[in-house]
Amino acid sequence: MNKLYIGNLSENVTSEDLVKVFEDCKIPFSGQFLLKTGYAFVDCPDDQWAMKAIETFSGKVELHGKCIEVEHSVPKKQRTRKLQIRNIPPHMQWEVSSCYVIGDVYCPYGYSSVVYILIPSRAIQKLNGHQLENNALRVSYIPDETSAAEGHQGPDNGRRPQYGPRGGPRQGSPSSGAPPKHQHTDIPLRLLVPTQYVGAIIGKEGSTIRNITKQTQSKIDVHRKENAGAAEKPISIHSTPEGCSAACRMILNIMHQEAKDTKTAEEVPLKILAHNNFVGRLIGKEGRNLKKVEQDTDTKITISPLQDLTLYNPERTITVKGAIEACCLAEQEIMKKVREAYDNDIAAMNVSLACSPPGVFTGNVSQNVWRSMFTPEQETVHVYIPAQAVGAIIGKKGQHIKQLSRFAGASIKIAPAEAPDSKMRMVIVTGPPEAQFKAQGRIYGKLKEENFFGPKEEVKLETHIKVAATAAGRVIGKGGKTVNELQNLTAAEVVVPREQTPDENDQVIVKIIGHFYASQLAQRKIRDILMQVKQQQQKGGMGGGQGPQPAPSSELGTPQGLAQGPQPARRK
Repeated sequence: MNKLYIGNLSENVTSEDLVKVFEDCKIPFSGQFLLKTGYAFVDCPDDQWAMKAIETFSGKVELHGKCIEVEHSVPKKQRTRKLQIRNIPPHMQWEVSSCYVIGDVYCPYGYSSVVYILIPSRAIQKLNGHQLENNALRVSYIPDETSAAEGHQGPDNGRRPQYGPRGGPRQGSPSSGAPPKHQHTDIPLRLLVPTQYVGAIIGKEGSTIRNITKQTQSKIDVHRKENAGAAEKPISIHSTPEGCSAACRMILNIMHQEAKDTKTAEEVPLKILAHNNFVGRLIGKEGRNLKKVEQDTDTKITISPLQDLTLYNPERTITVKGAIEACCLAEQEIMKKVREAYDNDIAAMNVSLACSPPGVFTGNVSQNVWRSMFTPEQETVHVYIPAQAVGAIIGKKGQHIKQLSRFAGASIKIAPAEAPDSKMRMVIVTGPPEAQFKAQGRIYGKLKEENFFGPKEEVKLETHIKVAATAAGRVIGKGGKTVNELQNLTAAEVVVPREQTPDENDQVIVKIIGHFYASQLAQRKIRDILMQVKQQQQKGGMGGGQGPQPAPSSELGTPQGLAQGPQPARRK
């Protein structure tokens, strides 16, 4: 896609001004600038130059006092809910919570800088230029390639709408009965490479990386500035699955050759980064999927433990050992599973959108309706910390707890001690999922920083969430099956005390004990179960007098947010 849209132009801008700007920056273009009032169009020789123009000009060049905005030109008929967000701060990742809300824009969790937006026009308006840690976000449409391909045939090409070149229904049309086929999935291939080989991969003045990009028709980002001093650096490859695999093979060959020439390592494994949301489905039940990949490709594959996840890094490292050819085959199979998981999540999201009331997602939806539909519910979590740590959490004159509350967007209160000699104090955190994630993460981090836990000791805290007494049975499951699966998936200890009396709101406590990520994953999954119960009650599927319901075998069957390999269940 080589055609560019140039926006935010002053009324005084002329075609000659645009020609001069492109020539000064040595960005080639073909044909003439099609100048309209406030915007213009131009063609670049190829997609690489188009991307270069976007990176060079958008938000960085002023013409007659206004910063111009440059993005791919996408016809309206090819626009989807899919947007690309660029210029994200390098250390940022999407939150583990199920959604990220900026103003009125609802962004389901994404894998990288590609997300699906319910109202794209509003997202572009709200997010384009939005300052995120001193970085101005750049947002543009990603075209529907299927529509683009059909566009070459003309509007109807003499045939009825939704019919292909031979008169039969197009794949993915309502009458075909088949889901649309993806041309490729928007997940980049993320590799982790030893820092000592990065120079060889880039090459002199970038010659090697340009050669890889050209041969594989891919866009490759080497994140050299991330994690200064780290032994390994991430590389992101954006292309079709075939292009990603071809680039991966070339990079792996370069690393092996460099290791041989410098005699720095006898073995250079392939390391793939994958979002934790997808790893559970890659592993499969009892590890069957992963074992099959190992057997089919003659490789040895290991996955970093859940405990290695950090607040800003929800990715797991998949290490593949074997011959170069075997590692490349394994990469194809691994990423195939990851892309399938991603597509399934997006399909599930689209189904939920399709089931929404008519008119909810139209462009003229009111702000109040929008917020009521998509603002997550307030949640209350009780986090227990050592009594001697209360001062560190509150800070001098309450400054730290105030800052923490503002940062997380949550209400944070320290409950009075239950007794004078209480060793633990309760912190009450109230807010939506994103706020819970931020607030609890900072509490865990503060306790570690202030040395309330040893240098090699993992911070494990007990958290309580309240559930309706009638829903406790669903959390436990038949014969404890659901709670055991929950512990296996999250590596947290989950306890529903059986000998407890419901409070005045007819609620009981669920205890969660574990490190930060394990606790967060367990909390989210329990909330999912409670949401299912609530929806069934609203539909009349559960009467108020039926009591606790056993969890069906599929209660945790698709661990989208809790992907994790088999872990031994822990009980109190």
